[in-house]
Amino acid sequence: MNEQPEILSFVKAMASADRLRIVGLLSQGSRRAAEIAEALGMHPSDVNRHLEQLTGSAVVSETDGVYDLNEKAIESLARGQFQGKRPSYVAKDDQEEDVRKVLKNYLKADGTIKQIPQMGSKLLIILNFIVDAFTFDTNYTEKEVNTILRRFHIDTAALRRYLVDYGLMARESDGTRYWRVKEEALT
Repeated sequence: MNEQPEILSFVKAMASADRLRIVGLLSQGSRRAAEIAEALGMHPSDVNRHLEQLTGSAVVSETDGVYDLNEKAIESLARGQFQGKRPSYVAKDDQEEDVRKVLKNYLKADGTIKQIPQMGSKLLIILNFIVDAFTFDTNYTEKEVNTILRRFHIDTAALRRYLVDYGLMARESDGTRYWRVKEEALT
């Protein structure tokens, strides 16, 4: 089974305070649904619905009407997520070596920026990467620009300012309209 759906299923299963209470109770020992409902003061149909979600995500197992916390499945999932194999950004082969190196060092695997570089060639490489999210002949509001830039980094104001300062984007003086002006700024 693919790791991503497993972790997604786990997170969804744990996204309820009642399900967390059930998991907490089951961590103390096996229980039947009626015992869980009584111990937690919940309606039996609600407990059954939550147990169905928990068993579907393999957090809880059921045998002959008795529910157990599936500690091995939880441990396996955690080990798979936190074993240190962190993906990193993979640059395109057609990019120059220095560009690939900067992108690899400053971008996370999902393409977000780890840290905005200081002024200079590294910043310019990152800005050239970001500006590809904007299309030519399109007008953007400041809010739209911020929404796009937020995919890369939380400091949208700095990125917006750098894109304009480096001539990759232009804007109206009152900030009501932004547009892409260059394919790529020269390094």
